[in-house]
Amino acid sequence: MSLLGNWREVIETANLSPEKEMDPVSRWLIITRAAVFSMTATSGVIGGLLAAAIAENTNWLNFALAVIGLVIAHASNNMINDYFDLETGVDTDEYARAQYAPHPVLSGMISKRGLQAAILIVNLIDAAILLYFGLTVGWPVVVFALLGLFISVFYVAPPIKLKHRGLGEPGVFLVWGPLMIGGTYYVTAGELPPPGMWFACVPYALVVTTVLIGKHIDKIEADRGKNIRTVPVIIGEQPSKWLNVALMASYYLVIAALVLTGTLGIWVLLVVLAMPRLWRVIQIYREPRPSEPPPDYPVWPLWYVSAAFYHNKLAGGLFVLGLIINLILPFTL
Repeated sequence: MSLLGNWREVIETANLSPEKEMDPVSRWLIITRAAVFSMTATSGVIGGLLAAAIAENTNWLNFALAVIGLVIAHASNNMINDYFDLETGVDTDEYARAQYAPHPVLSGMISKRGLQAAILIVNLIDAAILLYFGLTVGWPVVVFALLGLFISVFYVAPPIKLKHRGLGEPGVFLVWGPLMIGGTYYVTAGELPPPGMWFACVPYALVVTTVLIGKHIDKIEADRGKNIRTVPVIIGEQPSKWLNVALMASYYLVIAALVLTGTLGIWVLLVVLAMPRLWRVIQIYREPRPSEPPPDYPVWPLWYVSAAFYHNKLAGGLFVLGLIINLILPFTL
């Protein structure tokens, strides 16, 4: 039970309390930043459920393999980011990355060589899954995977460094929307999504993007000092906060439009139950960040990202629930 408690704490906070003994699973959950895997799993599940709603044949094995592969790819992405940010001098003990949670290398959890080996191993696993899909489903899955890998690697890796050029946020929108959702749809249904289903990739991608923008708002001064031109650095803190609130609100508008056009069944309107949480998050975004963390707050100095993630989890979970009910009791306008 103590181990389960450790794992739950790491998943919920990205940290393990200092008084608790670090076990191997908790260590790897921290190294891979598993606390944010829920966003990737949600994108994959959405893609599979969209396919199940309209496809003649649903391959549930492919669906499960796709979600597993996406989560592994997310682990790889996180480790790649940590490796290249350390190599290029971005990550230091004073930078936010090493303050809100242990940095894999700076904290001594793993060596650089060990991190390289871990990155290689998880990518080999994903390569095996991709080979299986390429042989059994078709070549378009390779396009989905390679586009995602390109954005993942060059998010921080030179010479492109998407994050440094204000392209990290659009990249995350593309990966967690059309690439993850559309790619999972493809391997589950055995065919590319019809035009309307591509629009169904948009809403959840929006709220994932708000999490990244929230994180970049929290790091705006540090990023500005290192000449990392994220969207918040480019447009400023207050406009970025307005942008994030607008993107969160547009999530509900896009879903309503998808229901009104008959693209999705009415049950996805369950997402309105997340609107009280959205309102609480808006109140947080209207106020300056506190000068000190609240008691037992686990990821300081991050602040706005926590609020965005708080909204993301409920909004995404209700979207998935609505899609499941649509499979059981289909009803569209």
